[in-house]
Amino acid sequence: MDFKQQVIAALEPTVSEFLSKEALMNVIEVPKSSDLGDYAFPTFQLAKSLHKAPQQIALDLVAKIDQTAFEKVVATGPYVNFFLNKQTFSEETLKTILKADQNYGDQDLGHGGNVPIDMSSPNIAKPISMGHLRSTVIGNAIAKILTKTGYHPIKINHLGDWGTQFGKLIVAYKKWGSEAAVREDPITNLLNYYVRFHKEDVAHPELDDEARAWFKKLEDGDQEATDLWQWFRSESLKEFQKIYQMLGVEFDSFNGEAFYNDKMAEVIDLLKAKNLLHESQGAEIVDLEKYGLNPALIQKSDGATLYMTRDLAAAIYRKRTYHFVQSLYVVGNEQSEHFQQLKAVLKEMGYNWADQIVHIPFGLITENGKKLSTRQGRVILLEEVLNDAIRLAKAQIKEKNPDLPNQDKVAKEVGVGAVIFHDLKNDRMDNFDFNLEEVVRFEGETGPYVQYTNARAQSILRKSSLSYTLDDALALTDDAAWDILKLLADYPEVIQRALKLYEPSVIAKYSLRLAKQFNKYYAHTRILVDDPQLNARLSLVKSVTIVLENALSLLGVASPQEM
Repeated sequence: MDFKQQVIAALEPTVSEFLSKEALMNVIEVPKSSDLGDYAFPTFQLAKSLHKAPQQIALDLVAKIDQTAFEKVVATGPYVNFFLNKQTFSEETLKTILKADQNYGDQDLGHGGNVPIDMSSPNIAKPISMGHLRSTVIGNAIAKILTKTGYHPIKINHLGDWGTQFGKLIVAYKKWGSEAAVREDPITNLLNYYVRFHKEDVAHPELDDEARAWFKKLEDGDQEATDLWQWFRSESLKEFQKIYQMLGVEFDSFNGEAFYNDKMAEVIDLLKAKNLLHESQGAEIVDLEKYGLNPALIQKSDGATLYMTRDLAAAIYRKRTYHFVQSLYVVGNEQSEHFQQLKAVLKEMGYNWADQIVHIPFGLITENGKKLSTRQGRVILLEEVLNDAIRLAKAQIKEKNPDLPNQDKVAKEVGVGAVIFHDLKNDRMDNFDFNLEEVVRFEGETGPYVQYTNARAQSILRKSSLSYTLDDALALTDDAAWDILKLLADYPEVIQRALKLYEPSVIAKYSLRLAKQFNKYYAHTRILVDDPQLNARLSLVKSVTIVLENALSLLGVASPQEM
């Protein structure tokens, strides 16, 4: 169903002397308006070879091209514009989608290769804030896109579950905490203890010595320290899971920082064996000057290891365990240098698979243009945002469709879906301001708008009696349907582009374009008129629902059948 290949096949005999097939593929354009055709070939780069004006080259090419596969081929200025055969295009597009159903767009690009994705990664005993949303939903969407294209993603929640903060937490709990309070509300109370510790240690600096002593006990495997650490971790995870469940996100591994405690000695031994460690002010570093990077700090002067040491151990462990074809880290843009250093150190260690490591950075969510910050008190709890979004969605549903069954279920799908979609419709490197009321609107460039468009299309199908076989004539040649058909045919290529760029916004923006185009069609076309093209129109509606639902599912957003 690759109509672009038809265009290339038509052009190739006339331009192969100057342009390869691959070069042709890269220069073919899609005109902004259907009035100018469906594909266009710009002739500028042939001007030098042919010593002719681009306009004349376009006229000459049109005279030579075999036009039998097209409705027409015309020269418009320096462009050769191809108008596809609407009959053939619509038949093939609709039948391909209807036959494949939710498998439309499936591609085996990955051949089952393993791709671990390091994502979400909150700190134990601290709440999941809006700051964790991006890593979680971008990682989840990329995992779904990988599955769609034949890879095997492995979602890893690399928890912040180790470090001196646990010594502080143990001291605070033993002094001011209670088991009942932690069991009742783990995150809030553990965070309160931690905050109180930092207030108290201003006047009582000896608390820091106690905290260091308790963390040393934990590192040495002391039973009481270990039991408390495991309890804080498991209680925190129970709370985290509530939020992940709301978001519809699951993980394959919760191996966090602590998991690599016994794996760092090997890393240091390997670095020593390769003569890569150098002393600098008492600390051990790897010099990365030849990569244009700052030195990677491996071990502090007191022998303590750092994030780099753990991430080296994690990268080596993941390669040995998963034999990955790619290893992805969905971590904020501020960590870019860290991942450049990580790859460079692995390269220096002789691991060429370091090239398979990809850092997928992203911008910030802001509030009134300001960065959300725990220290400055600008913490927006993700659970509260999701609950507020559900409430806003329910209020709109009650107003628009008070008799809707399963209102609570639909409100959750719409509210949570709105928050996820809003994040993913933004290019991941962009910072964006978060305003919940705009996010949950049923109009505009929102998730609920796409969901509502799908529900509207489902409603048409319920009112109709769509009955066809794939042998029926399902051709639509009217202009109103044409722009939808072309968008539908583009979907597999859209998925490929999202995969190549690790950019879920490509799919979110596509779903908005398709929803807008369908609503325009719905406003100007009487779909349920009983005439010879009824089944073709209904097949178009059905195809739109298949693709919208599939696109939303790749983003991790539900598709309510009624709204």
